[in-house]
Amino acid sequence: MANITRKIGLSLGADICWPICYEELLKQLNLKLPIDGDMISFESSRVEIEPFDLRKQCNYDVVIDRLTHWYHISREWIKTEILVNDLYVFNNPWSLQSMEKQTTYAAMMRLGFPVPDTWMIPPKRYEESGDLRPTLSRYAKLFDLGAIGDRIGYPLYMKPYDGGAWVGVTGIHNQQELLNAYESSGTRVMNLQKGVEPNDAFVRCVGLGPQFRMVNYDPGAPLHDRYCMDHDFLPDDQAKQMRDMTMVINAFFGWDFNSCEGLRQEGVWYPIDFANACPDSQVTSLHYHFPWLIKANLRWSIFCAATNRTMKTNLNWQSYFDIADQDIPFEEKVAAYVDLARDHFNVDEFESFCAEHLSQLDEVANEFFASDTVHNAIRDKVSALYPDDEIESFVELFWDRIQTWRQVEGAGVVSRISS
Repeated sequence: MANITRKIGLSLGADICWPICYEELLKQLNLKLPIDGDMISFESSRVEIEPFDLRKQCNYDVVIDRLTHWYHISREWIKTEILVNDLYVFNNPWSLQSMEKQTTYAAMMRLGFPVPDTWMIPPKRYEESGDLRPTLSRYAKLFDLGAIGDRIGYPLYMKPYDGGAWVGVTGIHNQQELLNAYESSGTRVMNLQKGVEPNDAFVRCVGLGPQFRMVNYDPGAPLHDRYCMDHDFLPDDQAKQMRDMTMVINAFFGWDFNSCEGLRQEGVWYPIDFANACPDSQVTSLHYHFPWLIKANLRWSIFCAATNRTMKTNLNWQSYFDIADQDIPFEEKVAAYVDLARDHFNVDEFESFCAEHLSQLDEVANEFFASDTVHNAIRDKVSALYPDDEIESFVELFWDRIQTWRQVEGAGVVSRISS
């Protein structure tokens, strides 16, 4: 029997709180797992940014990535290690780099999901370039934006095709508001999307591997209150619809960590924003839900490292399209999509692995989230974001919410691992 240490890298930007908690809880678990005749242990460290030799052996088995959606050298390092050294990474970096919100809308429309009517419109203004004027003069067609708005119907939303964090999103109720918003949009390429109104629920489903967390979401609230603290608030059939949709989206694009926002109207979930790969992981926004994230991250990364999970660099789109093109009810198509997604995430193997090797995680985590380490991690994050006179009150607010989680959920597995 060989003693093998699997190494998990954390590729970080401004992250403070979650890596502290991830690292310390991994140490406290002190795992030594008998797998395939070997004894497997785990350690984590933070990935440094430095020049790299494209042929150098990689130091990691798995990397949890928080940078490649915007920091180019880290993106290229990760792509290199996947190609040269079979590194496994959250998320597929090629997909993450190229699949903007516009692409995800189109793909899920092709699969038949009820994405609201969506248009793309040319930018109001352009950055000058050598070929711009000839291109526009020859091929740019004048269009009636008001007529497009009338065709979509009000209310509608204008939002950047590649945006995030609600930047540049405008709710529009009439033609004049549409014209004003377009005039102010600058060089951004925008989508116009029909509003799902009225609606009776706005839920963000966070997926990490085959693990899902439903969160009642209030986009109009301050950042620290957008993730509401409701628990088990959806009927089972409604929660299953959101889980299934999120798992299919994540498997389709090769994303281990992504969230899907859905609005419910007359019992139907309309996905409105689901290109959120690598979503917010900070205690200052997640608070009550923060322990779930840390535990889910540990389960999936340990499973991937222990089993030498293979990075699927080629996306299996045609298998989904073959189902989409069948003349069968949409519910049957979704069930077939879910089968593909479960296979992508090795759900049965993952669940068996967690039951056999990670049964102690709930108890260890519940105790850990009452520790000074967590309290100090909250303080470090709050101190980086809030003015001095608000630090103490917000540290205690987030701490208290985590203690509420410990009382309500900490003693057992509340989130379902799979659909």
